[in-house]
Amino acid sequence: MTTHGDAVGQAALSAAPAATRAPDPVSSSGSAEKKEQVSAMTAEAVDHTDRTDSAVSRQPHEAGPPQEPGAEITAPAPDAALVPAGPRPADLGEADALVAATVTAEPSPAVRRLSEALAELRGVIGDTSYPLVMPSAEEAERVGTALVTQLDDYLLPRLARLDAPLLVVVGGSTGAGKSTLVNSLVRAPVSTAGVLRPTTRSPVLVSNPADLPWFQQGQLLPGLVRTREASNEPTALQLVAAPALGAGLALLDAPDIDSVVEGNRKLAAQLLAAADLWLFVTTAARYADAVPWELLTTARLRGTVIALVLDRVPAEATAEIATHLQDMLNVRDLGAAPLFVLPETQLDGQGLIGEDVIGPLHDWFGRLAADATARAAVVRQTLDGALMSLAPAVAGLADAADEQAVASKALSDRVTAAYRTGRQTMGDGLRDGRLLRGEVLARWQEFVGTGEFLKTLENKVGQLRDRFVSALTGRPLPGRNLQAALESQLVTLLRGIAADAAEQASAAWQAHPAGAALLDADLQRPSADLPDRADRMVRDWQQWVLGLVRAEGAEKRVVARGAAYAINGAGLAVMIAVFTSTAFIPTGLEVAAGAGSAVAAQKVLEAIFGDQAIRTLATQAREDLLLRVGKLLDEEAARFTDRLAAVGLAEEPGALLRQAAAAVETSRSELALTGSAT
Repeated sequence: MTTHGDAVGQAALSAAPAATRAPDPVSSSGSAEKKEQVSAMTAEAVDHTDRTDSAVSRQPHEAGPPQEPGAEITAPAPDAALVPAGPRPADLGEADALVAATVTAEPSPAVRRLSEALAELRGVIGDTSYPLVMPSAEEAERVGTALVTQLDDYLLPRLARLDAPLLVVVGGSTGAGKSTLVNSLVRAPVSTAGVLRPTTRSPVLVSNPADLPWFQQGQLLPGLVRTREASNEPTALQLVAAPALGAGLALLDAPDIDSVVEGNRKLAAQLLAAADLWLFVTTAARYADAVPWELLTTARLRGTVIALVLDRVPAEATAEIATHLQDMLNVRDLGAAPLFVLPETQLDGQGLIGEDVIGPLHDWFGRLAADATARAAVVRQTLDGALMSLAPAVAGLADAADEQAVASKALSDRVTAAYRTGRQTMGDGLRDGRLLRGEVLARWQEFVGTGEFLKTLENKVGQLRDRFVSALTGRPLPGRNLQAALESQLVTLLRGIAADAAEQASAAWQAHPAGAALLDADLQRPSADLPDRADRMVRDWQQWVLGLVRAEGAEKRVVARGAAYAINGAGLAVMIAVFTSTAFIPTGLEVAAGAGSAVAAQKVLEAIFGDQAIRTLATQAREDLLLRVGKLLDEEAARFTDRLAAVGLAEEPGALLRQAAAAVETSRSELALTGSAT
């Protein structure tokens, strides 16, 4: 086997627990030069830089017989802590005992503040949705879900227990030999190596028996159900004890990152996000595939410590392939990640890679397991990197949330504009006399008796008043016809206005990506019960006008003498006046035919109530009608705005996200996990 790399964990792992020698990539002639490989682990930055030459013995393979899957899992007492209280077992080593001393200690105020800030951020991200169809919505949903999962699976539980065993997630391409590698590292067939693809089974977590309680409680990866046996359930996590694996470190065999089964890919990504260290396994035939490099780049951006295994490399191509892979790592700022090259080899009777081939990688993990300071450095580096990566990720979510808010306002404004135009149309219809046409005009002329009525208007206002009242009391039928004509004309106008507004609002939404997704056929026309509601609204208004006239003329003798017919006649005259301008002077040639009738209505009302009173009556009646029409149109517009509100878009979600992310970053800087605030 050939190994490369000067640091476990990119910038970290420089304080190597030990140094080993391994052959450089062999040349085509088979010659090789020796060079020293430094496996490095940054200890808490400056404090341990003098430990580079300290040697740590390799964990013996003879620590016990091969373990059957799930054979040694013992559940802790129900009230036990994540790690049993009291001294750690002797086989954990002296360094681990120092870490164990802090197990029951209270978290520092800085850790508590960071945990609280993370919990708040998790709540805000979980409460933020992106329901409107926008270019950024799908990606924001994906990123938001991934962040919540990482917070639940890794950040919150890991911050709560910084001294928990180091979790190494073994991930890679289909058929790369991940399970075989895990089995070979612990010298036992603990993880089933599948032959058929895709292999669908639960992930397998292998640890020293002393560390099983850490993982059995479920704080880490809480969404996975712990099991002792192999399972095909993707929500299960099989726990296996392996004494040959040094305490303080666990290996998790994850599904294929490029599996054709979507569930496998999602689970692999979830597990990788929960890793303290990602051991990426690929082969000489698959190392340049796109999917692994996308995940490697994501892991680097997230700050995860990475090591790589290049498996099944033909001896004659070792130098060429290893050099090319190293160049690819350098280009992607991953050049400092340790690279282990495993040649093509025959497996033994248990399906394990031979000791002579797997030995250097096994030694590397053995030294890491034995050095609590080095493990703590990896944990802190990955944790700090993951925390730092939250800010840009949440900033993207905030931008997407702002885009949702902007889109929502734009859709709401388009509906408001459409129905505001409808109100304006109604107001114009009352001012320009367009309602004094056809049936309404004919019924009004019939009601007042156009000929003799207008002939005597200038000379005998008093006689006119008596004649008008007499006519009202003797001819009730024309009044009812006029009232029906007024109602019909108003309802027709309202239905047209509502239809135009619905069409305009629908067209505006159709032109917007978020609006088009919310539209349906019902919104493109007025509501089915609009005619009935319009009829009811107009009749209510007419009754209100009659009541207004009755109240105004309560002390007028002529109204009292005319009783109900006088009230009805005066009310109809007010309604006719409402259908013209405020001054009762129709404008435009199109209403010239109704001018005489409008003036007649004005004179009759002035004779009964007085000039100022009738102007007040007409103004009040017009304003009340417009208010009722506005309410009716608001109900129609609500069909759109209710559809928009139903998507559940929160108010100012972007600001809440930025505020929560800023609090996390402030707390992270104060805690300084890696020894500095940067």
